[in-house]
Amino acid sequence: MTTTATTSEATARAAIAHQASRRMASVTTQQKNEALERIAGALGDEQAHILEVNAPELERGRQRGLTDAFIERMTLTPERIAGMAADTRTVALLPDPVGEMFDTTTRPNGLQIGRIRVPLGVIGSIYESRPNVTVDIAALCLKSGNAVVLRSGTDAHDSSALLAGIVSRETEAAGLPVGAVQFIDSTDREEVGSMLGAREYIDLMVPRGGAELIERVRDEATMPVVAGGIGVCHTYVDADADLEMAKSIVVNAKTRRPSVCNAMDTLLVHAAVAESFVPEIASVLAEHVDEQAAAVLCGDTSGVPVLAEDYDREWLSLDCSLRIVGSFEAALEHIEAHGSGHSEAIVTDSYPAAQRFQREADAAAIFVNASTYFHDGAQFGLGSELGISTQKMHARGPLGLRELTSYKWVVLGDGQVRR
Repeated sequence: MTTTATTSEATARAAIAHQASRRMASVTTQQKNEALERIAGALGDEQAHILEVNAPELERGRQRGLTDAFIERMTLTPERIAGMAADTRTVALLPDPVGEMFDTTTRPNGLQIGRIRVPLGVIGSIYESRPNVTVDIAALCLKSGNAVVLRSGTDAHDSSALLAGIVSRETEAAGLPVGAVQFIDSTDREEVGSMLGAREYIDLMVPRGGAELIERVRDEATMPVVAGGIGVCHTYVDADADLEMAKSIVVNAKTRRPSVCNAMDTLLVHAAVAESFVPEIASVLAEHVDEQAAAVLCGDTSGVPVLAEDYDREWLSLDCSLRIVGSFEAALEHIEAHGSGHSEAIVTDSYPAAQRFQREADAAAIFVNASTYFHDGAQFGLGSELGISTQKMHARGPLGLRELTSYKWVVLGDGQVRR
């Protein structure tokens, strides 16, 4: 794409998406579903090419000394590509939110007043090097009637560009507006600033990545932002917990995929069960332990002393912080002080404790006797997610189809006038 000296690529692509978004609102559900089916099929057909492009990016990342967690998120495999295709087909099967009428009432004067769901317009997403989210984001935007502008991280730029090209090609082949899916080819960091300044064309910005990226987007964006994804997630093992269940949940929440934002970062254990539970779990996890936990472990040197700042860390690895608390209240106080509002879990057989945890722990998702690893759009039945919002307005938790729509009021009358 060519740009002038005064127009950045991001601004130019946002303008194209803006024009396409005006026509996206009238696209039929059948057309959108056909586009998604075509995308899913093309991912399978072009799997070998996708892996061929991804492999040298992974090698370059290793040579540059990127962390194992970062490399893991960059990695595409046949299973992940198949998962992307399956999630895209799931989105196609979900009800189309656009055009849904809700909250309809009839006023005493006979006016029928309700709300109808409409697309937001243009969604912008700046994301770090996770090429699979290219497809997740685009699929949700298309099904919800939005155009989208994508800006990938540099380390997986080639893989993301290829996937965006597949999405754009198949979208237009299905008859959707040309330009509805835009990918910024330039890796120049200046393009991020241009994108954040394009409020004339972009209606909502959703960053996905680490704290530095999210903070920059929040500080510089000239359009509304839905941000989240930084997960300092806790699992609290209560005095009344089933310890076998607790072990299974903790191991899953930490080890299933430690590089993602819903992985457990801090394990809180009630002192009443610490002597039984801590040695059991210490053989599985790489723990940073407080003094009480160290005393329970006695001669076991597998744990290292936890530092105060560790409680605020999103580990993104097999490491986790372990703290023994003397009461339910102490667990809640720790979560209040160190939680990021992402995912909080309790393991307990006490109904009152579970109910109180649901009320008082402040997070986008609360888990009772279940792993925080379930905090995911696909697991919540949303097909996939644009991201996980830790904000409280306008959306919280996984951003699915409905969270990517707005509404307008519709008033139906038969000649009423206000007196």
